[in-house]
Amino acid sequence: MLEVGVIGAGAAGYFAAIHASGNHSKVTILEKTSKSLSKVKISGGGRCNVTHAAFENSHLIKNYPRGEKFLKKSFVHFSVKDTITWFESRNVSLKVEADGRMFPVSNDSDTIVQALQNEARLKQIKIIYNCGVESILYINKKFIIKCKQNSFEFDRLIICTGGSPKVSGFNMIQELGHHISEPIPSLFTFNTPKEPIRELMGISVPDAHIKLEGTKLAYKGPLLITHWGLSGPAVLKLSAFGAPWLFEKNYHANAHIRWGNDWTEQELQTNIGKFKSEHPKKKVKSNPLFGIPTRLWEHLVEKSEINSDSLWHSLSKKQLNRLIQNLFCYIVAIEGKTTFKEEFVTAGGVKLEEINPETMESKLLPGLFFAGEVLDIDGITGGFNFQAAWTTGYLAGINANQPHDNE
Repeated sequence: MLEVGVIGAGAAGYFAAIHASGNHSKVTILEKTSKSLSKVKISGGGRCNVTHAAFENSHLIKNYPRGEKFLKKSFVHFSVKDTITWFESRNVSLKVEADGRMFPVSNDSDTIVQALQNEARLKQIKIIYNCGVESILYINKKFIIKCKQNSFEFDRLIICTGGSPKVSGFNMIQELGHHISEPIPSLFTFNTPKEPIRELMGISVPDAHIKLEGTKLAYKGPLLITHWGLSGPAVLKLSAFGAPWLFEKNYHANAHIRWGNDWTEQELQTNIGKFKSEHPKKKVKSNPLFGIPTRLWEHLVEKSEINSDSLWHSLSKKQLNRLIQNLFCYIVAIEGKTTFKEEFVTAGGVKLEEINPETMESKLLPGLFFAGEVLDIDGITGGFNFQAAWTTGYLAGINANQPHDNE
């Protein structure tokens, strides 16, 4: 009988434990807190964004700023379709929303929590709470786990401690021979405390382009102006892919925003010139162009030093150029970040070159496995981080349940 230990009772930990369970194994989860699946419960505003309707793996992997190449080999074995099948076979129906995010039809994360907990009970998985791990030793092909109250001995160990365990957690992993990419925040919104644009809080632009000055990082999508700065899918994607660069800059940088349309600056100039000649006696401030929300347009006009009663034909070349510049390249000073809702996502973790992407087993220590955000993997918002948890948890679990050649 194989004794399999799992550290961490989150999404990846549960999924790993469930799939490690079998006729020839006994599985125990060690959880440092008094609760399990806490992040699953609060995610997606309490609805749980289980996965994303990205059914082609070539498309799916593009949503991981770190881990794309690694996951390409992992998703072959457990994909989005497999996630859907797994939950639906346990009477949890999923639905697809317009943006591709997938939720339980119940709109209640408890549906997902209960499905996982029921499966764990069915598999007779033992969960020990308030059991923070203090040390991990590998002696005579056994993993000796010491907690404050107890010690445990396992033949296999699956570490699923999440993306931001305490420093001591990563130290224990390093003592087993692994290397760590420094954990840093990913998926956050931008603070712009000195920018007057914050007064427009609540305005959403469906098709903005945002770029980090001094980089090639640029993304297009919905952008939301908040009371603290900038949010929305375009900003979150930029924060995820730009996480290391922004960390180095201590979250102080300039962002360039283009408010809608894929036009070049020259094309924008031509179209504004055309509108000016066709509607010379219309007020500039009262006639928003290109689908830009009225309050934002009024702000851009004021920033371009155009009077509120100015007509199009009265604009000087200088005013027109300023307006074009503010439409095409509106500069915002970023000074800090704010965590996006419940998305406590980190970049960094156990270096992927030391892990087999098809089994999640350590290349350095046989019998040691990793799953979830403890690995140097992170996705953008939209269900991608949970999909990585299901996939890596599944692979770690089924492979931890396999005997080695010399056993």
